[in-house]
Order: sequence, then C-alpha cells, then structure tokens
Amino acid sequence: MIEAVNLTKSFKMEGLELTVLKGVNLTIARGEMLAIVGASGAGKSTLLHILGTLDRPSSGTVLFEGQDLFTLSDQKQAEFRNRRIGFVFQFHHLLPEFSALENVCLPAYIQNRSAQDVRGEAISLLKDVGLEHRLTHKPGELSGGEQQRVAVARALIQHPNLVLADEPTGNLDTHTGDALFNLMRALNRSRGITFVIVTHNEKLSAQADRIIHMEDGQIAPR
Repeated sequence: MIEAVNLTKSFKMEGLELTVLKGVNLTIARGEMLAIVGASGAGKSTLLHILGTLDRPSSGTVLFEGQDLFTLSDQKQAEFRNRRIGFVFQFHHLLPEFSALENVCLPAYIQNRSAQDVRGEAISLLKDVGLEHRLTHKPGELSGGEQQRVAVARALIQHPNLVLADEPTGNLDTHTGDALFNLMRALNRSRGITFVIVTHNEKLSAQADRIIHMEDGQIAPR
C-alpha cells in the first residue's frame, strides 16, 4: 500500500540545520498493523506526518498505491487526507463546543456528504467504540479514554484505507490505554484498515503485526 523511499527531513533552527530523518525506506502492506517505536527525537512523529502528507520531506518519495503523493497540489493532498487517511493524535483535537456525535461527523460534512447519512454512520461508529450513551456529551464531559474513542470514531467516518496514530495512549492510564489499543487492533482485524502507530509503549507495540525501531532518524536494523 505505502512505499517510502529514501526520506530525509531537515529543519533550520537559529541558523543551524537539524536533520531529523536520514534516508528512511519503509514498505507498509495493506491491512497491516505496524508499530513504530524509539526514543524521543528519533524521528517517529516526523515520519508519521510525512506519510500522512501533513509535512513534506526534504527529499525522497512517498508512494500510496503507486501514486507519488508529493506531486499532488496542496488542495489534492487535502482531499486525499480527508478521504483516504484517518488521524488519531495523543492530544485528541476534539472541538470543545461540539458534542461527541458532532465531532465525529465533521470530516464527512467537509466533503458535503448527506447530513442524514453521516449522522447515522457516526452513531453506529460511536456504538462500535462503546460510546452510544455519550452521543450528546461534549469533550469536557468525557474522560480521557472516552475522548480518544471519539477521536478513533472520527478517524473512521470517511472509510479510510489507513489510520495514522501518534502516541494515542500517551495521556491515558495503563488500563484505558490497553483498552484503546485493543479497540484499534479489533478494528484493524474486522475492517481490514491499515494502522501505523507511533508509541513509546513496547508492551502495546508487541501486539502489532510488525515493529520497526527508529534511532537517530533512521530505521534501526534488527
């Protein structure tokens, strides 16, 4: 599904150039659950953001089903993200003024899908993640684990082929983090969605189909 070829990424800070990715090559299969682990600063999140076209590499290529994503215009990339990729972040980025149901519906509303159809699907997704009793609650009325479950449902509303999750259990206690990871594993298996998860939690990453370790901007040999 995805092939990253010789990705590099550098940032200029106070006149100095900081190289975060140093020639990363990676292939991700359809339906795979891949965990990316490594110390802080190893380049994990930067790699995830480039795979999701949230950032551009300094050099290298990302092919999605053979298409070079960085030859697309900014508008086409935005459309691609909205339709093909779901995102789950450590900080869930739910909009506080909207209910759980409204937060899940928003990505589909952006594509002008039928409000009635979207609402019904969002309710079904929230039931799938165990929040059928929390539809009208706003984020401030939900626990951290419940907010992350809303974020997972929101990531799925557009039927993405790929979900990218950046430290999704980082702010959760052990029990809640385990439950969220098990939910993503179940969705991966039942729906065939490809998951790429950046995590510091090696206990959870061990449940993925494959683990890659990043060190100093590169994939470490194992």
